[in-house]
Amino acid sequence: MKKTGERSSLETKRKYLLEIVWWVITALVTLLVILPVIQNSNDYPFIFSNTLFIVVFITLVRYIFFLKYTLIATRQYLKLTLIFLCIPLVFTLVSHLNHFITYIDENSAESFLKEMPEIKATRIGNYLKTEMLLFGVGSIISGAVFPFRLLRSIWKYRNRGVV
Repeated sequence: MKKTGERSSLETKRKYLLEIVWWVITALVTLLVILPVIQNSNDYPFIFSNTLFIVVFITLVRYIFFLKYTLIATRQYLKLTLIFLCIPLVFTLVSHLNHFITYIDENSAESFLKEMPEIKATRIGNYLKTEMLLFGVGSIISGAVFPFRLLRSIWKYRNRGVV
């Protein structure tokens, strides 16, 4: 029979390993989503916004659904801090998405693409707009839902002892 200290240490190691695996998956997905845009553009001004949207979306959705298996599961003060940090995060995400939409409305998605046939430029432009809106809106929604999930987790941990 294992001691509780050994089991706790093993669970912590598993959580660290799982966190590393998720960050690798997040990096790969981000690279795969952004790669077509980078390959087909001269100077893409929204690379930071795009990366931010994808990373925030994947990370917050993961924390919303799998909070029990993360490193922050039992850290109540960290969860409380994250609740308040979500407010400026959501405003920042909205600002970045608004900047992108304004740019696309005033110009076009094809304005920063390389010289290529019109059909390919239209396809890449549509891909660019679609993926930015998907991850942008997804990250904003997950940023708005995440504090409520954390609040629920804090309440459950305090009153029932579970995450």
